[in-house]
Amino acid sequence: MNESLHQPIDVPDLTQDQPFLLIGNPGNRRTQGMQEARHRLGLKPAVVLPYAQLLQNWRQGRTIADTVDFKLPVPLIRIDAPGEDWEVECELLLLGAMNDTSALTGEMGAEAFSAEQVLALEQEWGRIYAPAQWFRGWKACLDRIGREIREIWPEGRFMNDPADIQLMFDKRTCQQHLSSHGVDVPPALQSSQPICNYMDLRSSMKVAEMHRVFVKLACGSGASGVVAYQVNPRTCDEIAVTTMGMEQRQGKTIFFNEGRLRKYTRSGEIATLMNWLCAEGAQIERWMPKATLDQRAYDIRQLIAGGQAGHAIMRLSRTPITNLHLRNERMLPAEAGLDEQGMSLVRSAAQAAMSAFPNSWSAGIDVMLTSGSNPRAYVLDVNPFGDLLYRVEHYGLGTYEWEMELLRKEPIQHA
Repeated sequence: MNESLHQPIDVPDLTQDQPFLLIGNPGNRRTQGMQEARHRLGLKPAVVLPYAQLLQNWRQGRTIADTVDFKLPVPLIRIDAPGEDWEVECELLLLGAMNDTSALTGEMGAEAFSAEQVLALEQEWGRIYAPAQWFRGWKACLDRIGREIREIWPEGRFMNDPADIQLMFDKRTCQQHLSSHGVDVPPALQSSQPICNYMDLRSSMKVAEMHRVFVKLACGSGASGVVAYQVNPRTCDEIAVTTMGMEQRQGKTIFFNEGRLRKYTRSGEIATLMNWLCAEGAQIERWMPKATLDQRAYDIRQLIAGGQAGHAIMRLSRTPITNLHLRNERMLPAEAGLDEQGMSLVRSAAQAAMSAFPNSWSAGIDVMLTSGSNPRAYVLDVNPFGDLLYRVEHYGLGTYEWEMELLRKEPIQHA
């Protein structure tokens, strides 16, 4: 174990701005983007508390107070995404194994690793490891961050509250939360009983006469675990489009996010896929037809910060799934000729969604417009880390620069 992980982090005394503590992964594109933005604006660097250091210290009986100097000025805290780091993923799986509440919550998951198995895991590119267990670990991590930070700095402010990040991250509870606050979201597939497997899904779709649905891994991101699924009500033929691949090993199915779309038409394969998704926890909602541009369906990622609508990017695809890392086309709304009426609907929907989280300051809101002459806007997703947008500016500023400028002019005051 690296002894440097146990040394307290020295937060410099920032004279021209409030100390800024970033909990994230050093060296990744998010952390680098934030540091570069602060440098361009003449702000002191953010102090980075690495997830790996934090999680390892917890495992060895330490706390955040052993890592940062609690006598320092009260900082503004940004919790960033924990992804793109294998060591952190394993630590969260380990934390999930140590905080196994599945017997109480009913979220057993199709896959589970003991603490010993987690410590022996070897990374495989694209493999999806026990998402329900990972999410338990992530929630436990957020809970503890919130608790320990508030013990050190009772007056400290989070850009996004840890409890809100949990809520945004779970597509099931997030969509219910938005709907309860009057935000338009795609209708969820209703069922008198929990949808636990493929047969439950087919039965519920038939009863609801909902023949096209999106089945989404509740805690997935970047299209991982998203399936566009449709059944012909007359012939019962079915098609599932997804980035997920499957591989059989010693009688067990291993799932991968392949980064490209695949189409499944065999009922046996679709059943295996849906059984796994339902067991790990899935949001199932109506597959609504999106507005199109030159025969490409699109939705819009709208960044909201401090109540203001900032950067927006259209994501266009000839397939049902529009995520940009699938090599779908990106375009500025102005370049696409999207009129002010459409953008006004998008901004209003995104701001309404953000207002449902009064203790959080920013998020990337995914919004779709329906087709036709009188479009409506529906919120598809709320991304607590949705400000990583490339090659798009707002008032000449990148996303991180814009956010830092807003904070400099108007400090956070949550409800």
